[in-house]
Amino acid sequence: MPDPTDSPIDASPDSDEMVAPRYCIGIDLGTTNCVLSFVDTHAETRRVEVFAVPQWVDLDTLESRTTLPSFHYTLTEPEMSAAMTAKANRKLARYLVEPPGERVGEYARVAGSAHPGRLIASAKSWLSHEGVDRSTDLLPWHGDADVVKKSPMAASAAYLAHLRLAWDDAHPDWPMADQDVVITLPASFDEVARELTVAAAAHAGLPRIQLIEEPQAAFYAWLDRHADDWTERVRVGQLILVCDIGGGTTDLTLIRVRPATAKTASGHDGADVEVDGAALQFHRIAVGKHLILGGDNLDLAIAKSAEAQLDAPLPARRWQQLVAGARGVKELMLSPGRPSETTIHLSGEGSSLIGGSVSLTVTAEQVDQVLLDGFFPDVALDATVIGGQSGFQELGLPYAADPAITKHLAEFLRTHRETGLDDETVDSRRVDLVLFNGGVLRSTAIQDRLIACLTRWFGDDDPQWKPETLQSPRLDLAVSQGAAYYALVRRGEGVRIAANLARTYFMQISQSPARAVCMIPADAQPGQTYRIDSLPMELRIGVPVSFPLWVSSTRLADPPGEVVDIDPAEMTALPPIHTALQDRKRKKETTLQIVIETQLTEIGTIGVYCVAAPNDPSGKPSAVNSEPPTTGRGSRGRWKLDFDIRATLETDREAHEGGGEASGIVDEETLESCEREIESVFVHANEKPAKLVKRLQSTLELRRDDWPPVLLRGIWECLIRVEPHRRRSPAHESRWLNLLGYSLRPGYGVAVDDWRTAQTWRTLFGKIAHDDPQTRAETMVLWRRIAGGLTEGQQAQLASVLKRSLTYGGLRSESAEAFEAWRLAGSLERLPIQDKLDLARAALTQLERKKARPLYPALLWAIGRMATRIPSYGPLNLVIGTRDVSNILKRLVDSPALRVRSDDESESGHASQIHAAASLALTQISRRCHDRFRDIDDADRSRVLRELQTLDAPSHFLRLVEEGGQFDHEEQAAIFGESLPLGIELR
Repeated sequence: MPDPTDSPIDASPDSDEMVAPRYCIGIDLGTTNCVLSFVDTHAETRRVEVFAVPQWVDLDTLESRTTLPSFHYTLTEPEMSAAMTAKANRKLARYLVEPPGERVGEYARVAGSAHPGRLIASAKSWLSHEGVDRSTDLLPWHGDADVVKKSPMAASAAYLAHLRLAWDDAHPDWPMADQDVVITLPASFDEVARELTVAAAAHAGLPRIQLIEEPQAAFYAWLDRHADDWTERVRVGQLILVCDIGGGTTDLTLIRVRPATAKTASGHDGADVEVDGAALQFHRIAVGKHLILGGDNLDLAIAKSAEAQLDAPLPARRWQQLVAGARGVKELMLSPGRPSETTIHLSGEGSSLIGGSVSLTVTAEQVDQVLLDGFFPDVALDATVIGGQSGFQELGLPYAADPAITKHLAEFLRTHRETGLDDETVDSRRVDLVLFNGGVLRSTAIQDRLIACLTRWFGDDDPQWKPETLQSPRLDLAVSQGAAYYALVRRGEGVRIAANLARTYFMQISQSPARAVCMIPADAQPGQTYRIDSLPMELRIGVPVSFPLWVSSTRLADPPGEVVDIDPAEMTALPPIHTALQDRKRKKETTLQIVIETQLTEIGTIGVYCVAAPNDPSGKPSAVNSEPPTTGRGSRGRWKLDFDIRATLETDREAHEGGGEASGIVDEETLESCEREIESVFVHANEKPAKLVKRLQSTLELRRDDWPPVLLRGIWECLIRVEPHRRRSPAHESRWLNLLGYSLRPGYGVAVDDWRTAQTWRTLFGKIAHDDPQTRAETMVLWRRIAGGLTEGQQAQLASVLKRSLTYGGLRSESAEAFEAWRLAGSLERLPIQDKLDLARAALTQLERKKARPLYPALLWAIGRMATRIPSYGPLNLVIGTRDVSNILKRLVDSPALRVRSDDESESGHASQIHAAASLALTQISRRCHDRFRDIDDADRSRVLRELQTLDAPSHFLRLVEEGGQFDHEEQAAIFGESLPLGIELR
């Protein structure tokens, strides 16, 4: 990820060496639409204008429009042929950035309604989705098999690249990359989403940009529209609410009106503000939590209401078409002059297109009921937001569980009722002025409902009072216009909003008790740096360390260096920061004293730096750039630490919650005793390898299953140190491999497990010393145990090796090696769907062979993992589709494995194993997840329930298939293949 501090944004207009760019450009990189506005500073009268963006509106038709819909579409083969004919006219297509076969904008939006599996939508929401690897190619979600997927960052970059190429074509002497460019983002975006936005811009050919939060940009647009009279519309002490409800998010911001001050950035306020003689000044004092709750949710709700007219739920693909149709209904019904009703037409599937077509009528009254009562209910100021999981699972995004936007607004205003009351001239505790923004708020009915709620919440003392609405003629253009105006403000023109950070950042320093130190205060200003030297740290060279980070939008008074208790009700975990240090001069293990420096960069991202303490006697450190998961950079004892994006999905989401690490604290003496036992086997060869686990259990006075994760990771470190001695004999290597995998299982759950897993991979893959069946089997056990920490590429390499032996019968059915090979294959949840299908079909073929009976439990276990509806750790976009799963279920139920009986007493134990494995596999494949893209159909479900009853499966399994729910701890252990470390659960 690019370091924003490496590329200065400003070419200062006061510089004698550089000429200021001609254009100030503002880009609204929206969930539903992108807009580009600009100010020509060479014009006689400087004003904000909207750039009409040329784009395809049909395969052979170009038009220029004020908005570029934020949709990316992959053409079908017939569309591709027609598009290539159109592109033969280079005059039409000379500036378009899309590669052949791809379109963004209006045509993508329209064509995607008919072919939703080829459409990327809501990329901006995915950019802020902390539950997936946002740098991975995963869109379109549930896309067609022949569509090349893109990451959320790459999709965002495609929209920016189209805007840049279109601008450059219209302004060849003033390319966009050389202008002052400001890109907007939600105020509630986390730090990873902010940095990914910067990366998307760089990928689109815009290496130097400035970021601004959308609610601020909307308010700047209002200031620009009222340049002549804004001082007459506001007064000191007032509180302004900016309520921005766009396609993907609800963004809430509070701005205080304060007396103008002569203080500069060096003063307490940190606000370098000039108001052209006016006696007022605007201070952004609070921002709301990140809520993926906006127009997309309204689309889903309208679609659900329309679907209720049918006798049965629509299949997944037709549901996507209905959602796309509901989007059009929402836009129509939220516009002035709307009709009393409209119709959504769904074409039929298969050969009976006419017979299978559906028309659904949606009335204006129905839309009002769904949207107003569902999303904007009339609630009290003390209304509580409901937690949990959203009912909409099909689109893969973590939508807010409680759709009532008025509840979220009430909670926000309650939380910040006292915020900013640190000036004797400011005493208003109610919202005086409201600025609405975002496409959803084009509806006057929704605006009226919000104003009515605010009036009731704050108007008790004055029955005639209600907040004043600051009007905006085009809510869909205001953010872009305000961003362009802000680019002008940065040159010293116009009115600046004094925007403090409005959130406080903390670094966790202890687990028990959970405490953190404030590293960036809420009143931080861009460019300010903080040095946290009250708590010097000692780090071991060459050992990975983790810095868990937290952010709070309610603890706004903590100063830098203040140590506080971690309260999850007030603080939210961020992706952690990892690093590993080494001393260039000294190879031996040593320690380094460091302090932490932090910075709010000029473009609005967070910088965290590790700095060698001035009196540290050891040599100057350097970041280990090649050591995953860090990419730290720096010189002279100071380097930047990067957020570990992948950790938001894998390792340290659990570590933040303390699940793995809180299960036991281990002292150095205990670890030293373990190290002595390990060295006695591998270094000194005083003990037999087979006795090592028993000796460790005796030394620790703990059964192996009770070893806490922190102890296990300590044992892993000891084993890595003696790694060269595993080569003593096959017995030594087998025991070393077995204990190494056991100590690192399941590959995540403790801070820096990504690094440990990467170290294990580099040490072992393709480097086994003794090529015998037992060692090969133990190698497979190790990779299965830590599969959750392996990357897609690493799993693909393992699968490539496995396919040769499993699909071509290279292993004997009765061998331990074959048994473990199938279990390893089933644990690789990051494989592409086609690879999973190939392996599942090979396993089913083996399952149909009575001679493979010794392998039945492993085969069933593997099939259950490969075809599961809810992966243990893998991404949902790699779940096998329902059509293929239906075929898998049919073959599985008809296989000889499910007909094994226990009449023969000598075989009864093995038969019970097979029945238990079959029950678990069927339950994993059929568990209801309330996502129509993953749930099996009713006929398959009924068949599975009958089979589970025949197998005498636990009643809990039947409930999971019928109703959904979670596996308990013992069932999770069965899915994992053995016991899980204390405190770590499969997700």
